[in-house]
Amino acid sequence: MGRGRAKAKQTKVARRLKYQTFDTDFDALQRELRGDGADGRSDDYEADYYADYADHDDDEGDEPRRNVS
Repeated sequence: MGRGRAKAKQTKVARRLKYQTFDTDFDALQRELRGDGADGRSDDYEADYYADYADHDDDEGDEPRRNVS
């Protein structure tokens, strides 16, 4: 029974998206797609983030780990 109100809202949103004009910054889009972002991150930002922790396991010393049961 409530389908009419939902459909009216969808129609309103669809019309607004269809006829609204957007000011698109194509230069910013091109920089983002090219990877020249202003944030300075490389394409593999996860690897850069975890690089600081990569050799953390090597610094634990020569003692073997004990399993606590």
